[in-house]
Amino acid sequence: MGVLPPDAESPLAREVADFVVQHRLFERYRELDRNPAFPHAEFRSLGRAGLLGLRTPKSLGGRGLSLHEVGIGLFHLAFHAGTAFAKLSLQPEFSSVLGSYGSPDLVDTWFRPMVRGETVVGNQVTEPGAGSDAQALALTATPEGDAYVLDGRKSEVALCMDASAAIVYGRVPGPDPREGITAFLVPQDLPGISRHPSSGDLGERWQRRGSVGYDHVRVPRTNRIGEEGKGFEYLRNELTQERALLAAIYLGAAFASWSETVEYVAHREAFGKALLRQEGVSFPLSQDGARLAADWLYVDSTLAKLDQGGDAAAEAALSKWMAVEDSLRTIDHAIQFHGGRGYSQDFPHEQRWRDVRSGGIAHGPSEIMLFVAGHELRRSRPS
Repeated sequence: MGVLPPDAESPLAREVADFVVQHRLFERYRELDRNPAFPHAEFRSLGRAGLLGLRTPKSLGGRGLSLHEVGIGLFHLAFHAGTAFAKLSLQPEFSSVLGSYGSPDLVDTWFRPMVRGETVVGNQVTEPGAGSDAQALALTATPEGDAYVLDGRKSEVALCMDASAAIVYGRVPGPDPREGITAFLVPQDLPGISRHPSSGDLGERWQRRGSVGYDHVRVPRTNRIGEEGKGFEYLRNELTQERALLAAIYLGAAFASWSETVEYVAHREAFGKALLRQEGVSFPLSQDGARLAADWLYVDSTLAKLDQGGDAAAEAALSKWMAVEDSLRTIDHAIQFHGGRGYSQDFPHEQRWRDVRSGGIAHGPSEIMLFVAGHELRRSRPS
């Protein structure tokens, strides 16, 4: 599987590997699953090391790397330390709408400090009645003097209990019920905001998801991000890059389990010979390795297309879909081939499986990823 891990000897890959060891990120990854909390100390350390905002322009405090390079960095973070810190590294990219369209004051107050690891800014899109269909948002943002008044509820909110502020998407009332979606930077301590943690998640527990209620919350007009009614357009562009980069994260986590399993079965014997010498084990592992390698090549080509300014919405959607499907299969085999202990918390495979499983739902469920790809297929083949 010579293409994986990608560019393992590159300066960025070595930097990530050294950082993981220095800050015990793998051990912390395991601890955060058992005792969910936002890892503030590690977040600050990532910021000081310049590992937050790898894609973020240098003018905003990031490294300004190409998406190809960012994908490599995120793969290695997930490979060495699980999904949590790779996703934290992406937090400025998850909030790129603020960096790209926010006023200079909002950028200086919230975005730059986030890139330094000094504050946490979340995203709030999903609602009880609007998930994949972001244009069906019901939270209203009613203009009133020098403010907008927010009323409604956001659900499935990552970092619900830990974000100091959030990019909140709401609808400015107008004649068309599917237009007017606008983004706002909303400090989470404003009067009228209530935050409620969920009962717990299958994986990615450190995110401490929950719901946020807005009861006549006044947000200054100066906290609007970009133009009124352009929020969905901004979000759609951001999601395309996110999906391809998330695919790199899931592949990194899966390749870690694959590598550990190949090593394990090379020494574990049954019926007088190593498991790796038995076709019931070696065949599935060979297939898994080939799929992960092929997926990486597809993801990397998608990132290259985006670097060149191409429209790769369909490829990014398929990247995430493939990465999730093949990573889950790979990690499931890791659990299986480690036997009874593979099903326990003695090994990290079950945690990786639970964390990667979120990828089939978050940032666009797998069904929507296929819908996006199918739409592009139909568009390119007019009847």
